[in-house]
Amino acid sequence: MTEISREYAEALFAVACEENSKKEYLSALEMISAVFSENPEYMEFLLCPGIPLSERLKAAEDAFTDRVPQYVVMFLLLLCEKGRIQLFNQCLAEYRKLVDVSENVAVARITSAVELTQAEIDGIKNKLEKTMKKSIITECIVDPSVMGGVIIETEGRIIDGSLRRSLLEVKEVIGR
Repeated sequence: MTEISREYAEALFAVACEENSKKEYLSALEMISAVFSENPEYMEFLLCPGIPLSERLKAAEDAFTDRVPQYVVMFLLLLCEKGRIQLFNQCLAEYRKLVDVSENVAVARITSAVELTQAEIDGIKNKLEKTMKKSIITECIVDPSVMGGVIIETEGRIIDGSLRRSLLEVKEVIGR
């Protein structure tokens, strides 16, 4: 399904670029996602085969026409019409990646055993920005199983500086 989501996101992104509205469209998609999260029954309604498609499309159009750009509404209606509205959040994630790439931004997920201070986060962020030559957005996760140190995931790469990994390496050496 990711391939389908990517294709839909790329199509919307192409329109957004033509309209010079990449970030505006992203904000609109995020707002729609928030509506779906706050009202899960709305997604069920849009998916319900027992309700005529024309009624579902009209409801979606009425709900968002005055709140988001026209092409974003058309995108939403297309997903409904093709029976793929359940892919909306995946399309949003793919669209966000396209915006990030176009803006030379990368997301770094930092996992640590304890909550990091802002100074520690900023230090990691600055080092990554210098190394990658990109703006970095950080997402911090606390996972006690890391034991110490950090694990950084960005652009499909993993930098594992955790105590857990170090202990596993020692265990492998001793176990030989």
